[in-house]
Amino acid sequence: MTAEHDDGCGPVRVVVWCRQPAAGAEPLRAAYHQVSARLRGTEGLLGNALLESLLDPGGWQVVSEWESFAAFRRWEQGSEHRAMTAPLRPYQDTARPRVYDLYRVRAAY
Repeated sequence: MTAEHDDGCGPVRVVVWCRQPAAGAEPLRAAYHQVSARLRGTEGLLGNALLESLLDPGGWQVVSEWESFAAFRRWEQGSEHRAMTAPLRPYQDTARPRVYDLYRVRAAY
């Protein structure tokens, strides 16, 4: 990602695609809560949610909202990023071309 993605136009949402393990949803849910506790108070993070697909059995998403692309990049490039999110890494959906995606909010009500 480059600075051209951050035009100062508000929040971005990060979607991390996950798959439920064969053992069921509980390990994924526990990892989400562990990571969320670690992220509490992170500068620029507005919140996050764990979403379970109703159409794709075993499909989940972790969606976080950041005040700006720059705020997300500062955190992502920081030394704590990988350790903070490690509990969720085993559940990332590696069958996708990317395990995460970034979206700029262009309109919201």
